Amino acid sequence: METKGSNHSHDNQPSEDSKTICEGKKSLDDVRDSVFVNHAEIAWHQSRREWVGDRSQKPKRMPREPIMSWTTTYEDLLLSIEPFDEPIPLAEMVDFLVDTWLEEGLYD
Repeated sequence: METKGSNHSHDNQPSEDSKTICEGKKSLDDVRDSVFVNHAEIAWHQSRREWVGDRSQKPKRMPREPIMSWTTTYEDLLLSIEPFDEPIPLAEMVDFLVDTWLEEGLYD
């Protein structure tokens, strides 16, 4: 059943849109084959190196003595109003709290 005034001669030939898509696909394939360079990551690493410095040139730190005494109890920390002579490193405080909570059965 054919409609009046329709022209079916272009049915077997690709339209301009499909030619553009095919050509676009070729360029996408070319892009996929090229090497991707993440310039933002390179800039980030460069900024980090400037901020952190060259770690290979820094001497290794010797482990230092804990700030809190081995005999310090949880109550000693809570009842004292005197500040410590120097800040307590986070890792040291976490170890202290975990040990205390384990002894009291509060941490499993």
